Parts: sequence; structure tokens; C-alpha cells
Amino acid sequence: MNVRQPINDRYAKGLDTQELRHEFLIEDIFVPGKMTSTYSHIDRVMVGGILPNGSAVTIPEEFSTGIAADFLLQRREFGLINVGGPAIVEADGTRYEVAPRDGLYLGRGTREVSFASADPNNPARLYYNSVPAHADVPSTLITQDMVLSRDLGDDETCNRRTINNYFHENAVATCQLSMGLTSLAPGSVWNTMPPHTHERRMEVYFYFDIDEGQTLFHFMGAPTETRHIVIANDQAVISPSWSIHSGVGTANYNFIWSMAGENKEFDDMDFLAATELR
Repeated sequence: MNVRQPINDRYAKGLDTQELRHEFLIEDIFVPGKMTSTYSHIDRVMVGGILPNGSAVTIPEEFSTGIAADFLLQRREFGLINVGGPAIVEADGTRYEVAPRDGLYLGRGTREVSFASADPNNPARLYYNSVPAHADVPSTLITQDMVLSRDLGDDETCNRRTINNYFHENAVATCQLSMGLTSLAPGSVWNTMPPHTHERRMEVYFYFDIDEGQTLFHFMGAPTETRHIVIANDQAVISPSWSIHSGVGTANYNFIWSMAGENKEFDDMDFLAATELR
């Protein structure tokens, strides 16, 4: 388990490129046959990926040891979105068939979990986040008909996109975890505009479907001290509550956003005018 310490905005503005990447970028999300994990002390979020390309993958024992728990979800909730082929997840004897673009929520107290690909030649790619939980919430498969979708942006500002909210109150009443998937339309490259922060929660962005030969610039930092991190396909960025979080690619792409903190209100944002950024 890779562990990241919290960084404040005064310290972050003095970091060079490699130091920024070391503190905020998660480069190796998917490793064949493995479950990866990065643990951030910012709201104690765990971020990683599961790529079962042969036998089923289980949660490594050291992940539980690292948080002084008998098992990973003893005091945590867990959410994933499948960005690969069909998956089969077994959780405490219940079998979930997780289709491409489906999500799955596992509630606090879920003990025995395994992740497999329905077809190892078309492996599942399960991106997940896990955060501390204060209550037991039933595990729930989030199918496409349960996702709340809305279209935003326009062609003139190159940010036409569809926001798909997976963990909302009409699907699963999580403790604090929110997750969703945003798809940019062809010809659109800017996400998350207008720029904003939200003091009441942190966020993680996972960028995927970046075509070979293309790249993406993720902008972060305090609004008057912005920095950028160059992102490759299947990489994630940790965004503290004080930081803006916006990206622009050399072509369209998809990303998964996930949040944890004081509340789950999607629209709870402190908006900024683009002209305020420095």
C-alpha cells in the first residue's frame, strides 16, 4: 500500500514538477492480476484498481494490516466502477455480475470479497475508492438504468460532456462516498468548468480512455497559485479541498470523479470565474 501524507497549499506552491507528481499523482492503477492501493491521509481515502486477467483477485491481507483492521471493510465502505470487460464480484456469498460501466457499492462489514473477469481475454478493469464509514449500508449493484445523467457545456467552449452520477440517494445511501463518470463529447476537451473548490470534501480524478499519442493536463493548486500535472491514460490525481481540479486534453477522454468529506451534495462547490485564476 502506497501511503501519501496531506499537503497544504502554502507548501504545494513551492514544489517542482517531480515533487508535485510524487505527492498527488497515482501512476500505476491497473496491474495485471493484482489489486493496487494508494492510501491518502486526506480524508483517509484509498484509491486503486483491480485487473483480474486469470484467477480471481482477493484483497491483500496487508491492506487490512496497514489500517489496523481485521479485514479491509471492517470500518470502511467501498465503491467501484467497471471500465473494462464484464466482471464477477463475490461478496460474503452474494454474486454480482458487473457489466461494463456498471458500479458496485460494498457496505461496511463486508468481509470476504473476490474479483474475477467473466472472460479473461476481455478482462474487467475495476477502479475503486474506499473511505471510512459510520454506518452499515447494504451492498448494491449500480446498473446503467440507476445512473443519473445530465448533459452540460457546449461546443463553443469545448466542454460538452455528460455527467453520470452513480452513488446518489435514489440508488444507494452511502455514508460519505460519492462517485461518478464524466464523458466528454468528440471535439470537447475541457472538464469541470467553471473552476471551483469545495472546502467540505476532497476529490480524486481518474482519467481513462486517453488515446495513444494523446495526453492531458490536470490543473490543481490554490486558485491564485495554480500548477499542472501531465496525465497519461489510467492515472489518477488526488485533489485536496483547497485545490481547483480541472483538466484539458489534446483529445476527448473520460474520467471518474470520487469525493469524500463533510457532505454528499454534488452541487456544493465554491465557484470561481476563470478570470480569477492565476
